[in-house]
Amino acid sequence: MFPRCFLCLAIVTALFAGPAPVRGQQATFRAGIDLVQMGVTVTDRKGEFIGDLTREDFEVLEDGRKQTLTYFASGVDDTIPLRVGLLFDTSGSMGEDINLSRSAAIRFLNTLSQAEDMTLVDFDTEVRVTTYGQRDFPRMVERIRSRKPDGYTAMHDALGVFLDGAAENEGRTILVIYTDGGDTRSTLGFSDALTLIRASDVTIHSVGFLSNQPGSVRTNQRMRLTQIAETTGGRAFFPSAMKDVEEAYDTIVAQIRSQYTLGYVSTNTAQDGKWRRVQIRAVRPGLRDFRLQSRQGYFALYKEQ
Repeated sequence: MFPRCFLCLAIVTALFAGPAPVRGQQATFRAGIDLVQMGVTVTDRKGEFIGDLTREDFEVLEDGRKQTLTYFASGVDDTIPLRVGLLFDTSGSMGEDINLSRSAAIRFLNTLSQAEDMTLVDFDTEVRVTTYGQRDFPRMVERIRSRKPDGYTAMHDALGVFLDGAAENEGRTILVIYTDGGDTRSTLGFSDALTLIRASDVTIHSVGFLSNQPGSVRTNQRMRLTQIAETTGGRAFFPSAMKDVEEAYDTIVAQIRSQYTLGYVSTNTAQDGKWRRVQIRAVRPGLRDFRLQSRQGYFALYKEQ
């Protein structure tokens, strides 16, 4: 089992004190870290993923201090469990986009047959959570098809619930969000949701359906969905047709298969709950014009004195 970064306790203490009910899971955010784990992808100047790097090709700095890698795996390593989450917006604002969103989510389920399990968090005014094993995927598809758009949007709270449940996952966790990007119901604000995202090692991809959104909010919603994804080393996509969805999935699947997992035990043993900036460098000789994607740091374990 690979330990996880803790989720910011001060924020989540009040996370569900507000009006967005949660069904299927009790939100109890946890603390604890030994191994700092980072997912990393490297692409060349054409955007092609570089999948043949080794442990020796990476260098990790935490707050400017070099760290020693104690764990390394590549995306093609089938011994690492892959867990997938779908955050599925069924609020009333998705009325004109729900059919494309459903088709996109179901298509995605069929691209990752190697996943250990999949967790569906569908949300409107309420947040509902169910985890399905491989044999139960048809039930998950039926649930996605049966949800009708209605109610307000508690996207930030849904994110918080998923990240809580993923905190003790083994291996790698991928989350794909299907939404128009608005939030009209959550107790958790956007900045606090970003704090939880930064504290997690889940890689998030956003699939935003913005074509039918008012121009007055479209830019802001696009910006937020992009920020959510890029904070974790993921990507944001904004499809208007199934052709765009298929191109997005090709990219997501290629990234999953090319992602490296790096782990180290920090030389900084202080349990102060502070943000620690992590820089990952690809140092293979001759490797030029590349782009490296990963999250930018983590929160240290906090222990009261």
